[in-house]
Amino acid sequence: MFPDTTEVAGPPIRPNSAFLRAMVERGYAHQCSDWEALDARLGGGAVTAYIGFDATADSLHVGHLMSIMTLRRLQKSGHRPIVLIGGGTTRIGDPSFRDSSRPLLDDAQIAANIEGIRKVFARYLDFGDGPTGAIMVNNADWLDGLGYISFLREFGRHFSVNRMLSFDSVKLRLEREQPLTFLEFNYMLLQAYDFLELSRRYGCSLQMGGSDQWGNIVNGIELGRRVDGRDLFCLTTTLLTTASGGKMGKTAKGAVWLNADRLSPYEFWQFWRNTEDADVGRFLRLFTELPLEEIGRLERLEGAELNEAKKVLADAATVLLHGEEAAAQAAVMARKIFEDGGMDEALPCAEIPARDHVQGLSVVDGLVLSGLTASKGEARRLITGGGARVDGAAASDDQQRIDAQPGRTVKLSAGRKRHALIRFV
Repeated sequence: MFPDTTEVAGPPIRPNSAFLRAMVERGYAHQCSDWEALDARLGGGAVTAYIGFDATADSLHVGHLMSIMTLRRLQKSGHRPIVLIGGGTTRIGDPSFRDSSRPLLDDAQIAANIEGIRKVFARYLDFGDGPTGAIMVNNADWLDGLGYISFLREFGRHFSVNRMLSFDSVKLRLEREQPLTFLEFNYMLLQAYDFLELSRRYGCSLQMGGSDQWGNIVNGIELGRRVDGRDLFCLTTTLLTTASGGKMGKTAKGAVWLNADRLSPYEFWQFWRNTEDADVGRFLRLFTELPLEEIGRLERLEGAELNEAKKVLADAATVLLHGEEAAAQAAVMARKIFEDGGMDEALPCAEIPARDHVQGLSVVDGLVLSGLTASKGEARRLITGGGARVDGAAASDDQQRIDAQPGRTVKLSAGRKRHALIRFV
């Protein structure tokens, strides 16, 4: 028998179906509503499954890659992925494990965000009409037309408030005495209804998502069973943190965006190149399609040789998102900067009016304006510690200024791995 997944973090099994086996072997799988039954269903023909993405920004970020790669592996295993865009649920905002309410966005902002996040999925999924062709749908198509009273009468009676309050995503917020609005409390009802609607429209029988979505997804399974007698499944993935305990996809400069207009391919490549040593093998399994045998060889490398594994990770992850040409250019740029001591115009660049700095730009301000540090205090500490450089030379002190001649470009560095340009205009 398969383990009770409400208590066991990961399944100690070798499933028969290709998709579930990849999910387990590569470290994605965390919880499942019924391991044995889902394995059998996946082995019996094409299964339709979905993951939802709310349109809270105009680009997804690296924190979403676990879900995106899950959909990609599902399709490559012979199943049909649905990308559900939360045009309706974004108006409420998922409260799961948040300390405060999300900012409410207007319809125009949501529409613009949806257009922004559409782009990335075409890099990872094949869309089409075939049995495994991916589709993208918007839950506003059915949520916008719901009548509140009829919805509560038909579906609200299937939800127990007592049970909803027991879910960690709600309970932790209340235990910290942080407000949870009635608007947010409705989110889990709408997510459950999404699952029911997708099962009716597209024969979708599996919802996937991060482990923080467990309670919300289980609600959908139960709603489908009670209303339509449907046999639905849930599969969650591990929530990632780095080996040092940091949040995956966050840097000193903020989120690691997936759209090239928010983050250049070079910066994306560099994010993976800077992976902590202890994370290399795990990230190779999750975010690349390299064979497990090759990954095992790479993660056994030690010392300076491990840097080669990080470059393989950076190349493979960047190829998937931005293509081979962009990945190759990023690798060449990195070699120029780190190995040859050169400077490339494709580095992150902040343009600064020269007329505003007739006495020169302080290195402290330059580090902040370029995004290399988050504050002047951090910049001063970096300079004092000998980690700040101007065109390759160590910054002398926090009073040092950069000559701000119009047309001049200067390379600033924070440590050995992070670089940016300042261009005076």
